[in-house]
Amino acid sequence: MDNQKGKGLSFARRIYLPRSIGLAIGCFSVMAAIYPLNLPTWVWGLLLINGFIWPHLAFQLSCRSIYPYRAERHNMLIDSLFGGFWAASMQFNPLPTVTILSMMIMNNVAVGGPKMLIRGLLAQLAGVLLSWLLFGAAFNPDTTAIQIYACLPMLTLYPFAVGMISYQLATKLAEHKRTLRALSRTDSLTGLLNHGSWKDLLQISFQHCKQTHSTATLVLIDIDHFKHINDTHGHIVGDGVLRELSNELKDNLRVEDLAGRYGGDEFCVILPDRSLAQAQEIMERLSQLFSNYRHCDEPELRASLSIGLAAFRPEYQDASMWLNEADKALYIAKNTGRNKISLGAADTLMDIVLSKP
Repeated sequence: MDNQKGKGLSFARRIYLPRSIGLAIGCFSVMAAIYPLNLPTWVWGLLLINGFIWPHLAFQLSCRSIYPYRAERHNMLIDSLFGGFWAASMQFNPLPTVTILSMMIMNNVAVGGPKMLIRGLLAQLAGVLLSWLLFGAAFNPDTTAIQIYACLPMLTLYPFAVGMISYQLATKLAEHKRTLRALSRTDSLTGLLNHGSWKDLLQISFQHCKQTHSTATLVLIDIDHFKHINDTHGHIVGDGVLRELSNELKDNLRVEDLAGRYGGDEFCVILPDRSLAQAQEIMERLSQLFSNYRHCDEPELRASLSIGLAAFRPEYQDASMWLNEADKALYIAKNTGRNKISLGAADTLMDIVLSKP
């Protein structure tokens, strides 16, 4: 219910300004139309209340309602009721009638689509019948110059106000879409790329290296004995360890480097334009920094990393071959003592060849 109330209040605030502007300037259009008709004095008082007091009263009613959105829709039906009443009261003078009723129809459609349009039209009809009951049915086809001028602010300022509101909504919607897109690509715990997003970028990086003959190194990182950390110290501490590694990755990598959480305690990094030696140096520094991590509630906790590296090689047919090579390197690191950095078999062989005299 709190969520509904928050959304409803936001909706009421968006409606408040255009309603205040629209009814205020629309009031002058109605004044110019009913002035020659010699209507009772109370009609002028009602018009002033509708134009200058009702917008603020409607806003307060919405804000104090348990369901502000529902209250605001009821307020819009009251707007339509008044619109129909004034249209009939000024004897359907063409220009002010069309101006006022079309603006209200636009509001109803924008808020609730066809259903709200129908309800708004029924409310306008009720307003027309009420006016006919009080003053009788009449039609005045003549629009004077003064009445035309009185409608000009409504025809210019109100669409401007509505346009500004629409622009603000479109801007917020675009921001929300960007946020949702980022969330869909991000791991909620670490803030790094999630598995699917990182795999997509791996494909892109592989194709880029293939087409431009550039270098890149793929890194797979595993937190040593992470299950033991969870079992011994609890999952909250384990989550802290995961966040610590993600923070170290963010702090020690370039903007163009692509770090993600591959799954569980395994992380992955693509280092564009980095040779195997450069990547190894970066990972050694990262491993050293991570080994210094101490949890405030578990001072005896120690954590280390096993890391597998694989440089891009032109003979790889697809990205999965590159990833498989890094995975083999990680497997070697994990099965030969952990807390170390290992290279893929192809990279190790190349190092041996290059080291020969």
